[in-house]
Amino acid sequence: MKYLIVGLGNPGSKYEETRHNVGFKIVDELVRQCQGEFESNKFADVANIKYKGKIVIVIKPTTFMNLSGKSVNYWMQKEKIPINKILIITDDISLPFGKIRMKGKGSDGGHNGLKDIQLVLNSSKYSRLRFGVGNDFYPGRQSEHVLGEWLEKEKITLYERIDFSAEFIKGFVSIGLQLTMTNFNNK
Repeated sequence: MKYLIVGLGNPGSKYEETRHNVGFKIVDELVRQCQGEFESNKFADVANIKYKGKIVIVIKPTTFMNLSGKSVNYWMQKEKIPINKILIITDDISLPFGKIRMKGKGSDGGHNGLKDIQLVLNSSKYSRLRFGVGNDFYPGRQSEHVLGEWLEKEKITLYERIDFSAEFIKGFVSIGLQLTMTNFNNK
């Protein structure tokens, strides 16, 4: 059984430490914990790892956030992974900093990466792990917030929350969506 884990972000060192790239940071940690390694490939940096006997394809799209659907669709088709075995990891301004939620479906919530994935897949019925980056910004300054770097006070607990997010992903792969949501949401 194969799984596709997708960390959303923007390629390039310019975006590396931004809130919008927390999806990249989370899958980096997952792959590190599973002793894998990313390699550049078509539309994404890709790592093949195993967890509890399951094959896990982890990607960081190189198509930029607004075109994430192209990468997700390509790797779904190439690896023959059904939509119910896909998990998208993304930042979310509607959650307070560090709050983590898993859902089995939903709207794009105004997130351009999710919007493109839903457009390309023609479905909103895919699992997603949302990492709260807060909404402490003035009206009209959303882009500056998500493309801004972490505050010093956020960095204090950032890596602990990233580590916890990797546990969410392992749960999704090993015990499934429902049990993972029951065991991990609201913690």
